[in-house]
Amino acid sequence: MTDNGGQRPATDLTGRMLIAGIGNIFLGDDGFGPEVAKRLATVSLPGWVRVADYGISGMHLAYDLAAGYDAAILIDAAPRGEKPGTVTLLAPTPPPRPVLAPTPPPRPVLAPTPPPRPMLAPTPGPVLDVTREQRQDPGPGDGTLGASTLGASRLFDAHGMQPDVVLGVLDMLGGPRPARILIVGCEPASVDYGMELSEPVAKAVDEAVRVVLDLVAEAGRDHPETPISAPRTTDEGVSHVPWHSR
Repeated sequence: MTDNGGQRPATDLTGRMLIAGIGNIFLGDDGFGPEVAKRLATVSLPGWVRVADYGISGMHLAYDLAAGYDAAILIDAAPRGEKPGTVTLLAPTPPPRPVLAPTPPPRPVLAPTPPPRPMLAPTPGPVLDVTREQRQDPGPGDGTLGASTLGASRLFDAHGMQPDVVLGVLDMLGGPRPARILIVGCEPASVDYGMELSEPVAKAVDEAVRVVLDLVAEAGRDHPETPISAPRTTDEGVSHVPWHSR
Protein backbone atom coordinates (compact mmCIF):
# COMPACT_ATOMS: atom_id res chain seq x y z
CA MET A 1 0.00 0.00 0.00
CA THR A 2 1.33 3.40 -0.94
CA ASP A 3 0.35 7.01 -0.51
CA ASN A 4 0.60 9.93 -2.91
CA GLY A 5 4.18 11.17 -3.03
CA GLY A 6 5.82 14.15 -4.64
CA GLN A 7 8.80 14.48 -6.93
CA ARG A 8 11.08 11.46 -6.74
CA PRO A 9 14.76 11.73 -5.81
CA ALA A 10 17.50 10.53 -8.10
CA THR A 11 18.30 6.87 -7.46
CA ASP A 12 21.76 6.78 -9.04
CA LEU A 13 23.05 4.02 -6.79
CA THR A 14 26.34 2.74 -8.18
CA GLY A 15 29.49 1.16 -6.75
CA ARG A 16 29.41 -1.02 -3.64
CA MET A 17 25.98 -1.13 -2.04
CA LEU A 18 24.91 -2.03 1.50
CA ILE A 19 21.31 -3.08 2.16
CA ALA A 20 20.64 -2.93 5.89
CA GLY A 21 17.62 -4.09 7.86
CA ILE A 22 17.11 -2.03 11.04
CA GLY A 23 14.77 -2.69 13.94
CA ASN A 24 13.96 -4.62 17.11
CA ILE A 25 12.31 -7.97 16.38
CA PHE A 26 10.90 -8.04 19.94
CA LEU A 27 8.83 -4.88 19.40
CA GLY A 28 6.17 -5.93 16.90
CA ASP A 29 6.28 -3.94 13.66
CA ASP A 30 9.70 -2.54 14.55
CA GLY A 31 10.98 -5.86 13.22
CA PHE A 32 9.96 -4.88 9.68
CA GLY A 33 13.52 -4.10 8.56
CA PRO A 34 15.03 -7.39 9.76
CA GLU A 35 12.19 -9.36 8.13
CA VAL A 36 12.77 -7.67 4.75
CA ALA A 37 16.53 -8.29 5.07
CA LYS A 38 15.80 -11.94 5.84
CA ARG A 39 13.77 -12.25 2.63
CA LEU A 40 16.44 -10.48 0.57
CA ALA A 41 19.13 -12.81 1.91
CA THR A 42 17.51 -15.64 -0.07
CA VAL A 43 17.64 -13.73 -3.37
CA SER A 44 20.55 -13.98 -5.80
CA LEU A 45 22.07 -10.48 -5.93
CA PRO A 46 25.16 -9.06 -7.68
CA GLY A 47 28.49 -9.44 -5.92
CA TRP A 48 28.74 -5.69 -5.27
CA VAL A 49 25.59 -5.83 -3.09
CA ARG A 50 25.68 -6.88 0.55
CA VAL A 51 22.53 -7.61 2.60
CA ALA A 52 22.72 -7.62 6.41
CA ASP A 53 20.31 -7.59 9.35
CA TYR A 54 21.69 -5.09 11.86
CA GLY A 55 18.77 -5.30 14.28
CA ILE A 56 19.47 -2.72 17.00
CA SER A 57 23.25 -2.62 16.38
CA GLY A 58 23.21 0.91 15.05
CA MET A 59 26.79 1.62 16.05
CA HIS A 60 27.94 -1.41 14.05
CA LEU A 61 25.96 -0.11 11.07
CA ALA A 62 27.54 3.35 11.36
CA TYR A 63 31.04 1.84 11.28
CA ASP A 64 30.17 -0.33 8.28
CA LEU A 65 28.74 2.64 6.38
CA ALA A 66 32.08 4.39 6.88
CA ALA A 67 33.94 1.40 5.42
CA GLY A 68 33.78 2.61 1.82
CA TYR A 69 30.28 1.86 0.52
CA ASP A 70 29.15 4.03 -2.38
CA ALA A 71 25.44 3.57 -1.73
CA ALA A 72 23.18 2.26 1.01
CA ILE A 73 19.54 1.26 1.35
CA LEU A 74 18.24 1.25 4.92
CA ILE A 75 15.01 -0.64 5.66
CA ASP A 76 13.13 0.39 8.77
CA ALA A 77 9.73 0.95 10.35
CA ALA A 78 9.11 4.65 9.75
CA PRO A 79 6.12 6.19 11.56
CA ARG A 80 4.91 9.15 9.50
CA GLY A 81 1.20 9.23 10.32
CA GLU A 82 0.24 7.23 7.22
CA LYS A 83 -2.00 4.18 7.01
CA PRO A 84 -0.27 1.11 8.57
CA GLY A 85 1.56 -0.88 5.92
CA THR A 86 2.31 2.14 3.70
CA VAL A 87 5.73 1.74 2.09
CA THR A 88 7.61 4.97 1.41
CA LEU A 89 10.98 5.76 -0.14
CA LEU A 90 12.80 8.36 1.95
CA ALA A 91 15.82 10.46 1.07
CA PRO A 92 17.36 11.61 4.37
CA THR A 93 18.87 15.06 4.55
CA PRO A 94 22.37 14.88 6.04
CA PRO A 95 22.76 16.99 9.19
CA PRO A 96 25.20 19.90 9.03
CA ARG A 97 28.64 19.16 10.34
CA PRO A 98 29.38 20.89 13.64
CA VAL A 99 31.51 24.02 13.55
CA LEU A 100 34.58 23.50 15.68
CA ALA A 101 35.72 26.22 18.06
CA PRO A 102 38.96 27.98 17.07
CA THR A 103 42.16 26.75 18.68
CA PRO A 104 43.05 29.02 21.61
CA PRO A 105 46.43 30.79 21.50
CA PRO A 106 49.28 29.22 23.47
CA ARG A 107 49.50 30.24 27.09
CA PRO A 108 52.44 32.55 27.94
CA VAL A 109 55.46 31.05 29.65
CA LEU A 110 55.54 32.29 33.23
CA ALA A 111 58.72 33.16 35.11
CA PRO A 112 59.97 30.40 37.43
CA THR A 113 58.59 30.50 40.95
CA PRO A 114 61.20 31.71 43.47
CA PRO A 115 62.19 29.23 46.19
CA PRO A 116 60.22 29.46 49.43
CA ARG A 117 61.54 31.64 52.22
CA PRO A 118 63.02 29.76 55.20
CA MET A 119 60.57 29.17 58.05
CA LEU A 120 61.39 30.79 61.42
CA ALA A 121 60.91 28.91 64.66
CA PRO A 122 57.51 29.73 66.20
CA THR A 123 57.36 31.93 69.28
CA PRO A 124 56.49 29.78 72.32
CA GLY A 125 53.07 30.53 73.79
CA PRO A 126 50.26 28.96 75.76
CA VAL A 127 49.10 25.51 74.68
CA LEU A 128 45.46 25.55 73.58
CA ASP A 129 43.21 22.50 73.88
CA VAL A 130 41.37 22.47 70.53
CA THR A 131 38.68 19.87 69.73
CA ARG A 132 38.68 18.83 66.08
CA GLU A 133 35.34 18.33 64.42
CA GLN A 134 34.91 15.84 61.65
CA ARG A 135 33.54 17.42 58.54
CA GLN A 136 31.56 15.52 55.97
CA ASP A 137 32.76 15.89 52.42
CA PRO A 138 30.17 18.05 50.67
CA GLY A 139 31.20 16.69 47.26
CA PRO A 140 28.67 15.76 44.61
CA GLY A 141 28.91 11.98 45.19
CA ASP A 142 31.01 9.02 44.18
CA GLY A 143 31.17 10.06 40.51
CA THR A 144 29.38 7.01 39.10
CA LEU A 145 27.09 7.41 36.10
CA GLY A 146 23.48 6.71 36.94
CA ALA A 147 21.19 4.55 34.84
CA SER A 148 18.91 7.51 34.19
CA THR A 149 21.75 9.31 32.40
CA LEU A 150 22.28 6.39 30.06
CA GLY A 151 18.58 5.94 29.51
CA ALA A 152 18.20 9.54 28.42
CA SER A 153 20.53 9.02 25.48
CA ARG A 154 19.06 8.07 22.12
CA LEU A 155 22.02 5.74 21.62
CA PHE A 156 20.44 3.43 24.19
CA ASP A 157 16.90 3.57 22.84
CA ALA A 158 15.08 0.22 23.15
CA HIS A 159 14.11 0.47 19.48
CA GLY A 160 17.77 0.74 18.52
CA MET A 161 19.31 3.62 16.62
CA GLN A 162 16.97 5.18 14.10
CA PRO A 163 18.45 5.97 10.65
CA ASP A 164 18.84 9.68 11.38
CA VAL A 165 20.76 8.85 14.58
CA VAL A 166 22.95 6.36 12.69
CA LEU A 167 23.80 9.05 10.13
CA GLY A 168 24.57 11.49 12.93
CA VAL A 169 26.99 9.00 14.49
CA LEU A 170 28.51 8.44 11.05
CA ASP A 171 29.26 12.16 10.83
CA MET A 172 30.71 12.09 14.34
CA LEU A 173 33.12 9.35 13.28
CA GLY A 174 34.46 11.75 10.66
CA GLY A 175 34.93 9.06 8.02
CA PRO A 176 33.53 8.90 4.48
CA ARG A 177 29.81 8.30 4.04
CA PRO A 178 28.00 6.74 1.08
CA ALA A 179 27.32 9.23 -1.70
CA ARG A 180 23.69 8.10 -1.82
CA ILE A 181 21.52 6.81 1.03
CA LEU A 182 17.87 5.83 0.67
CA ILE A 183 15.44 4.54 3.28
CA VAL A 184 12.66 2.10 2.48
CA GLY A 185 10.23 2.79 5.32
CA CYS A 186 6.95 1.23 6.37
CA GLU A 187 4.24 2.75 8.55
CA PRO A 188 3.91 0.52 11.66
CA ALA A 189 0.64 -0.38 13.31
CA SER A 190 2.10 -1.31 16.70
CA VAL A 191 5.54 -1.39 18.31
CA ASP A 192 4.42 -3.06 21.53
CA TYR A 193 6.23 -6.10 22.91
CA GLY A 194 5.82 -9.09 20.61
CA MET A 195 7.69 -10.97 17.89
CA GLU A 196 5.03 -10.90 15.16
CA LEU A 197 4.34 -8.23 12.57
CA SER A 198 0.84 -6.85 12.33
CA GLU A 199 -1.22 -7.95 9.32
CA PRO A 200 -0.79 -4.77 7.20
CA VAL A 201 2.96 -4.59 7.88
CA ALA A 202 3.44 -8.30 7.15
CA LYS A 203 1.74 -7.77 3.79
CA ALA A 204 4.05 -4.82 3.09
CA VAL A 205 7.18 -6.99 3.36
CA ASP A 206 6.78 -8.35 -0.17
CA GLU A 207 6.30 -4.83 -1.56
CA ALA A 208 9.42 -3.60 0.22
CA VAL A 209 11.41 -6.52 -1.22
CA ARG A 210 10.24 -5.56 -4.72
CA VAL A 211 11.20 -1.92 -4.12
CA VAL A 212 14.72 -2.87 -3.03
CA LEU A 213 15.19 -5.25 -5.96
CA ASP A 214 14.06 -2.53 -8.35
CA LEU A 215 16.58 -0.10 -6.83
CA VAL A 216 19.34 -2.70 -7.23
CA ALA A 217 18.29 -3.31 -10.84
CA GLU A 218 18.36 0.42 -11.62
CA ALA A 219 21.82 0.71 -10.11
CA GLY A 220 23.01 -2.37 -11.99
CA ARG A 221 22.17 -1.08 -15.45
CA ASP A 222 25.33 1.04 -15.48
CA HIS A 223 27.39 -0.97 -13.01
CA PRO A 224 30.55 -2.54 -14.49
CA GLU A 225 30.26 -5.65 -12.31
CA THR A 226 26.61 -6.49 -12.98
CA PRO A 227 26.26 -10.20 -13.85
CA ILE A 228 24.29 -11.44 -16.82
CA SER A 229 21.57 -12.86 -14.56
CA ALA A 230 20.36 -9.69 -12.80
CA PRO A 231 17.67 -10.00 -10.12
CA ARG A 232 14.11 -10.18 -11.39
CA THR A 233 12.23 -6.92 -10.97
CA THR A 234 8.77 -5.52 -11.59
CA ASP A 235 7.89 -3.77 -14.81
CA GLU A 236 7.15 -0.42 -13.21
CA GLY A 237 10.42 0.02 -11.30
CA VAL A 238 10.13 2.12 -8.17
CA SER A 239 8.07 4.90 -9.71
CA HIS A 240 4.96 3.61 -7.89
CA VAL A 241 6.51 4.20 -4.47
CA PRO A 242 6.11 7.66 -2.96
CA TRP A 243 9.18 9.41 -1.62
CA HIS A 244 9.86 12.07 0.94
CA SER A 245 12.92 13.87 2.23
CA ARG A 246 13.56 13.73 5.97
